[in-house]
Formats: sequence, structure tokens, C-alpha cells
Amino acid sequence: MRALHIITGLGVGGAEQQLRLLLRHLPVHCDVVTLTNPGAVAEGLAADGVRVTHLGMGGNRDLAALPRLVRLIRSGGYDLVHTHLYRACVYGRFAARAAGVRAVVATEHSLGDSQMEGRSLTAGVRGLYLASERLGSATVAVSPTVAERLKRWGVPAPRIEIVPNGIDLDHFRFDPERRERTRRHFGLPKDAWVVGGVGRLTAGKRFDVLVRALALLPDECRLLLVGSGPEEHALRRTAHEAGVAERVVFAGERPYVRDDSSGPDLPSLTSAMDLLASPSPEEAFGLAAVEALAAGLPVLYASCPAIEDVRPSDGAGVRRVRGGPEAYARAMAEVRAAGALLPRTASEVADHYSITRCAARLTDVYATAVARSPSLSSLGATSS
Repeated sequence: MRALHIITGLGVGGAEQQLRLLLRHLPVHCDVVTLTNPGAVAEGLAADGVRVTHLGMGGNRDLAALPRLVRLIRSGGYDLVHTHLYRACVYGRFAARAAGVRAVVATEHSLGDSQMEGRSLTAGVRGLYLASERLGSATVAVSPTVAERLKRWGVPAPRIEIVPNGIDLDHFRFDPERRERTRRHFGLPKDAWVVGGVGRLTAGKRFDVLVRALALLPDECRLLLVGSGPEEHALRRTAHEAGVAERVVFAGERPYVRDDSSGPDLPSLTSAMDLLASPSPEEAFGLAAVEALAAGLPVLYASCPAIEDVRPSDGAGVRRVRGGPEAYARAMAEVRAAGALLPRTASEVADHYSITRCAARLTDVYATAVARSPSLSSLGATSS
């Protein structure tokens, strides 16, 4: 089978890095098209031997990109097209059908109750999404929570498949040597107690809550923020105003896999932490929390379907926190006091999201989509 993945961009983001990890485990020949921004993940995919094409799309209304995409799909002889992120889903579905590919799968990575990938869920956004969704074979939700949101939007339940994000459990396993090396790289004292926050630095992630909570904790506590985004300047200002600027480390964007000498990768940063906190009130999955649990970290969260859908047992190292800086500071202090009792082993939640299990589930979705295609009789007819 030949599959083409179409994604809006390939900077360092959750959906983008999830695509790279997935392609390492799918038993399918895959190429990738990025509509915009062939960033660090594009370079990583190329290093993995994946052919990546930059379509050079100028913006959301660059309709001239559509015929270019149609020609690219048609010339590749693809059996299936898989789209990721809003713009790629809209353009990719139309292009695939125009190119004669009827097996079209789309993954919905980031649908919240009030926003999708940072954009407000207006009637126009919803209408365009639903119009293109009807052209596909299946829409993949990364969690049952997202599946329910899709149904409320108007996507028919039989068209929705649940395939969660996956993680490489071995890659995120706690490593004391990586912990020491990473702390040294960022100037974190060996005996510091480090709270981590991972994700795009946007207002919706509420990382300002963690900065203000840090001000209520002892001086030996630190905050390690991993990611970049438009709120970085505001967060730095908040840290300065709260008197904790010297205790907050901005690590920037970090790849899942270290490809060069640019410094520690994300699993190394996770090993360097003592706690992962996610105060975002609206998540579609909560990948950072699952990765932290794979490293044996305790997790505090406001919203995390990946955790809530599994319903972990007591003592699994997870706790939901409602409230602002004071509530998070209290919860952090309690976790810190119990720190000696928490082993650094992967939790049952992380085991549920093994990338091999998730890739196998998606392969089944592909097989069904191709088998139902009017132009193809079976998956075996297109295997290579």
C-alpha cells in the first residue's frame, strides 16, 4: 500500500512529532506533504528516509495550492491519503477526491469544546470542516472525548474511529544519566525540585498558573517550560513580576529524538523533572502527561482525556487539580512531600498508549478504508 500524509506544517509540535513517530511503526510505504513550514520535524522525517514535499501554500485562502496538491497526489499513485490538522484536512480531502483517491482518512488531533488548534469554533470553521469531512472515508479521534465532540459537531458516529496518540515507552523511560546531563545543560542544581510544563506557549495552556504557583513554593523549587509560542514574552514578564525569573527555565522547542548536537531531547527533559503539571482546561488528548507517566513522573492536570479515558487506579501518580496558582502550589507541595515514595517506573496509563498498539489500530483503519473504496477491491490488491 502507498499512503500520502498531508499535514499543515512540520514545526516542532505534538501532531507533527506524533506523525514522525507513527511513520516509524506503520507497515505501509508513506510519503509526506506539508502545506507550510517545513521545519525541524520535516528534517527529522527526511533523516528517517521519508520523502517530504513542501507545497509552499501561502495562507488559508491560497486556492492555487489546491491544483498543485491534486497533481502531486495523482502523480504518486497513492492508495490512501491521510490528513492531519484543520487546514490540511480541508484541502487534503478535496484534493484527494479530485485526484481519484477515495480512501481518505483524517485525524482530528486538537478539537476542544471552544477551539480547534487555537482558532475559535465559529459557524464558518465548523461548516467548512463538515463539508470536507463528508468527502473522506473515516475521521480518527485521538480520544473518546474528541469522538464525542465530533458527534456533537455533526460527524456521523459510524464514520468516527478512535485511535489514540502513541508513545515510545522505551524512549521515555527514566534515565538517571540523562537526568544529570540535562540538569547540567540548563544549569539546574542537582538537588533542585523541578516542575515541568510541556506544550505550546499560548494563553490556553495557562502556564502563567505554574509561574505564579512557583512563587508560593520554596526557593529550591524550579520550573522548566518546554516549548515556544506567542506567550513566551508575557510569561517571562510574569516570572519577573512574581520574583521567580531566576527559577524559571525556558527550554524552547525540543524534538522527541535528538537528531544533532542542539541539546537534550524531550525524553531527556522529562527525566530531568520531578513533576509534570498541565493546567490547560481544555485538552484533546494530553500527550505530554502520558509521556511524563511513561517516565514515572507524577502528573497534575486540569484536563487530560488520555488519563480520564483509562480511569487509572488510585496511586497511579495522577491527580486532577481545579483552581489557580494557589491550588497548584498546594498540590505541588503535597507531591514534593511524598516524593520519596514515588518510583520512577512507567504507569499503567502510559502502557495503554504504546505506539506499536496504536499503529496496529490505525493499520486496521487503513485496511477498512481501502477495502471500501469503489476503485479497489481489497488491501492485498494494492500491497507492495
